Amino acid sequence: MPLPGSPISEAHCPITRAVDVLADKWTLLILKNANVGMTRFDQFSVDLGIADNILSARLSRLVELGLMTRAPYQGVGRTRHEYKLTEAGADVLPLLHRLADWGHKHTTVHGAEAEPIRFVHTVCGNPIQDGEYCPSCDVTVPREHEAWVRPWRDPVVATLADPVAGGGTVEFRDRPVSKTRAG
Repeated sequence: MPLPGSPISEAHCPITRAVDVLADKWTLLILKNANVGMTRFDQFSVDLGIADNILSARLSRLVELGLMTRAPYQGVGRTRHEYKLTEAGADVLPLLHRLADWGHKHTTVHGAEAEPIRFVHTVCGNPIQDGEYCPSCDVTVPREHEAWVRPWRDPVVATLADPVAGGGTVEFRDRPVSKTRAG
């Protein structure tokens, strides 16, 4: 993801534009955590082990691009902010499913196959296939009926966060077209 203030691609290719917005390790990990309900700066910082200045820049950029919203809350002694997914941020979910599938298939932990994340249909408790389909119920599972089981992390089943109003289409206007990027 480009740093704040740097040009965003106006390429005709939607993959190029999506990569320009999402292709940063921290951006995808922040969106992953936001999808399972993480909202506070300190939560993201501790969970991801990310430097505060980098986290602040990524969260600001996600808000600027409409993938997250920022709302104040009263912290201990000062006002702090919560960051919540918009519909545009929540729409990253299928990409996260595919990344999880790819990561399980093509990577290892210390040379051994790791236990995969499981996506579960909360209505029946059975696994979801291909990130969206419950074969037991023969339905496409909406995000409000999906939970994640991350056995390496904790026994808690993480339900998905509801997106908030706001966000939408990321606009690439008033910025110069980059001639050096693929399009």
